Amino acid sequence: MSRPPRAVGSTPSLLFALLLASCAPPPGPPDGGGPAQRIVSLAPHLTEMAYAVGAGDRLVGAVEFSDYPAAARELPRVGDAFRVDYEMLASLAPDLVLAWRNGNPPALLERLRSLGYRVEEFEAVTLDSLAEQLLRLGDYAGTGEAAARAAAALRSGLQALRDRYRAAASLRVFYQVAREPLFTVSNRHVIGQMIQLCGGVNVFGDLAELTPVVGIEAVLEAAPEVILIGAAAEGQSGRGDWSQWSALPAARSGDIYPIDADLVSRPGPRVVLGAKHVCDVLAAARGRAGLSPGLSAR
Repeated sequence: MSRPPRAVGSTPSLLFALLLASCAPPPGPPDGGGPAQRIVSLAPHLTEMAYAVGAGDRLVGAVEFSDYPAAARELPRVGDAFRVDYEMLASLAPDLVLAWRNGNPPALLERLRSLGYRVEEFEAVTLDSLAEQLLRLGDYAGTGEAAARAAAALRSGLQALRDRYRAAASLRVFYQVAREPLFTVSNRHVIGQMIQLCGGVNVFGDLAELTPVVGIEAVLEAAPEVILIGAAAEGQSGRGDWSQWSALPAARSGDIYPIDADLVSRPGPRVVLGAKHVCDVLAAARGRAGLSPGLSAR
């Protein structure tokens, strides 16, 4: 893992204070004062969104793990989702900071605003609302036409999958985010919504938390027919950990699959690819079980 960026304390040196004063933008008007020209992203999926709406050339900085598209890997790093290198941020002089509501700490965003940065928060609570987030970002960047195309492609892609798997035989699905502790997702999370879109039943979908921690006993009791393991978690636990539990239908059938975590967990423009990935896996599981795929004739 890369070394975390240096976080500056609450009592900066005189030199750093002068740097902030000279580089941080003054508070802008409520309407943002026109299209942003220098954008910093505080989440990898927001970086992807900026490129998707045609504002990639406006990005001047991003956080760690902003690795898609390839051009994003060359952007200066301003920290990670939880910490910011204020000196680096000041040197980039952004006129817009893209923030992840419920992902970036509120205290961090409050401090950025107190320093004069224009911070706009994004949070898509459903798969379909991602299109609205793309349009909003396009408004801020002045790239409305490109944003409209990206939003339309996202909407049509999700709808095509929804139509295709509407009548598919349901399967009980468990999604593993991480092994220790054993994190999963509820249907408030976009991954849970992908499972539903593909005709699956998320066995922990009704839990109140976005990413609840569950126990092995709870998974055994839920009796999932398919287990999906985020690619990052795959390296920790592998498929073998679940294969040993013969009481699990998924273990008996061998329907334990690694899933590309970046595609499914980042609520950005690639969610259609992530949803298709999940749908393909569930379709394969239905085929192994001899169930009707219930696919439309399209």
